[in-house]
Amino acid sequence: MEIKGEIIRIAPVETFASGFQKRNIVIRTQESYPQEILIELLKDKADLADAHKEGDTVTVGININGRMWESPTGEKKWFNTIVGWKIIKDAAGA
Repeated sequence: MEIKGEIIRIAPVETFASGFQKRNIVIRTQESYPQEILIELLKDKADLADAHKEGDTVTVGININGRMWESPTGEKKWFNTIVGWKIIKDAAGA
C-alpha cells in the first residue's frame, strides 16, 4: 500500500538498549478531509527520512500491522501500526 502527502513532522531516531532503532514521521494527506498519519520507520529503514525534509510531498510505501493485547482482567484490545519501508519524493515537489 501507499500513502501520499506532505511530511509535516520528522522525529529524531530513537535507539533502544537492544540496538533497535525507530523513527516516526507524520504525513498529511491531500484530500477533501486531510488526515495526519503517523508512520513508523523501523530498524534499517529509520534513515529513509534523512533524504527528506518537512514540507516535502512524498509517497510512502507502507504495511499495516495489527496486534491484540489482553489485560490481566481478560479485556481484549486491538492496535494497529503503520510501518513505512520506502519514501519517494514527488517530482512536482522537487
